[in-house]
Parts: sequence; structure tokens; C-alpha cells
Amino acid sequence: MTKVLKLTLASSMLVASLGANDVIKGSGASFPYSVYQKWIKAYNKETGIKIDYIKKGSSKGIKDAASRAVDFAGTDKPLSPKVLKKNGLYQFPGVVGAITMGYNLPGVSDLKLSRSAIVAIANGSAKYWDDKVIADANKGIKLPHKKLTFVHRADGSGTTYNFTYFLSKVSKKWRKTYGAKKSLSWPGNHHIGGKTNSGVAALLKQTPFSVGYIDYADAKNNDIAMASVQNRAGNYIKPELKNFQAAAAKAALNPKKDFYAVIADPKGANSYPMVAATFILVPKEKQETNKKVTAFFDWAYKNGQNIAKSLGFVPLPDSLTNKIRKYWEEKEIR
Repeated sequence: MTKVLKLTLASSMLVASLGANDVIKGSGASFPYSVYQKWIKAYNKETGIKIDYIKKGSSKGIKDAASRAVDFAGTDKPLSPKVLKKNGLYQFPGVVGAITMGYNLPGVSDLKLSRSAIVAIANGSAKYWDDKVIADANKGIKLPHKKLTFVHRADGSGTTYNFTYFLSKVSKKWRKTYGAKKSLSWPGNHHIGGKTNSGVAALLKQTPFSVGYIDYADAKNNDIAMASVQNRAGNYIKPELKNFQAAAAKAALNPKKDFYAVIADPKGANSYPMVAATFILVPKEKQETNKKVTAFFDWAYKNGQNIAKSLGFVPLPDSLTNKIRKYWEEKEIR
């Protein structure tokens, strides 16, 4: 039996198990929203199966999963095995993406941001664009003496968690004072917040002299300029797929720990420093529904690589997806 015929038969069996009006419902992280929507559309075209994923942010996704309000949830903040056990959830990665520093700086198209500059922007100590901590990495560029506005997420967000995790890796002071969190009372009076990554994109576009953290897909789709960011090796790395892939290759995601890991700021000369795996949560007791959810992600791992790459996401390598399938089998959700 050919692979195509096997896939067709499996899809037909799955469709038969779903009623004509049944919809697999998901919610949560906005970071992977664009790739999930493309996958969902392609999967529906091939199988007829309907999936509805609403972007609410990781915090609300986790709450929806814990309360069984949805069939699956997305979160960019992985849950520890202890928290998963407490809430009766399983967890596995969906895709790897990148957080960029988007900016709206008239006349500047090739901005570089050092690690110390990103911390200074976030904590409010860099108040003007020509501040020394920003200017030092941008020799030859005339930075304006204009107040900068820092744009951040206003809702509980895995993007915020991964960004503040990066800040905590870079700055001991940040780690001790603020740490890594899904939501934060941001220091200073230079900041504004937007709901979901789309909200951050809108604020960046409409606010001259602004800068903020945003996922690559939303920045790209909204034609937002993105800075080159200094990595652990001291190199300034452009936000490009090949550099995200270099970073993702360093990820250690272990099924024995329910894939619990934060992969920000990896080693490597060409590694982009702000990368994040995004995860899927499913309730332990809903085995039959979970099989429908894992069938979708199994299809995406096999067939959605080009879609993911076109949006700037890094498809999971075969070595990892094979571990995920074994995890599903052990949990009896495949």
C-alpha cells in the first residue's frame, strides 16, 4: 500500500469518526497563529476536517486547556511535568519560531541592537534613539535625538515569556528584578502595550520612533523593519530562516520531560538569539479527540514544512517528530 493511499484511508477513517458539523476547537498562543491557520486550511482541503484555532495568548490558552474549554491549546511557555500532571495535560512541540525586534525609525533601515541595548530599551534606561548603548553598534548611522517608545504585549503571552527569558539570560539584574514572565508591569514610562502579536504590529506601524518584540511572521506580514540582534558569540544576526534553523538545531526537547524546555539564546556563531518552540496541550482523558488532534499535527509535520518555511518558522526535524510520535503512542493518543 503506498504512503498516499495509507494517508487517504487514515483521513477517511478520521472523517467518518467526526460528524459533518463537528469542529476540533483550539485556542491560545498568537505567536504560531499564522502557520497554524495555513496548516488548518490545507488540512481541511485535503481531509474535509474542520479545525478552529482562536488566538487569545498563551495564558488564556493554558486556562482553556485546564478548564477543558477547548480540545487543544497552544502555548509558547512550556509547562513543567509537575504542572502538566496537576492539570491532567499532555504536551508536545508544534513548531519553532523567532522573536524579532521590530522598529519604526524613519530613515533607518539596517539597525543593529546589542544585548545590552535590548535590556536598556526594555527597562527604560535608554530613553532616546541616539543613546550611547544603541549608537555604539550603529556607527555610520545618524540616529535621531528622539524619545523611543517601547511596544510590548498587553496580554499574558508566551512571546513575552520567551522575550523576558532572553533578557534574564543576558542580564543578571533583569533576572533578579523581573525574571521571565508571561505578563509584566514594565518599568519606565516609555512603553505602550498591544493585545496579541497583531496588536503589537499595529502599534509599531502607527507609532514613529517605536521599537518592540514581535514574532517574525507578524513583523514580515506587516512589512515592519527588524533589527539584527547580537547573539551569545557577539555576532549581529539578521532575522532570517537559515539563522533560525541554526538556533533551532541546538534545542534539547526531551519526551521524558514532556518536552519541557526553553531554547532562547542558544550557542553558535550563526544562531539567532531569540528563538522559541511553541507547544500544544491536550487533556489526558479525551483519548479519541486527542487522536484527531495528533492526526492533524502528524499531517503538519509531514506535509506542512514548506508552509512553515514560507512564514519564517522552522519545521521540527524528523529526529524530533519521531520522538513526538513515540510519545503519542505511549500516551495512547495516536
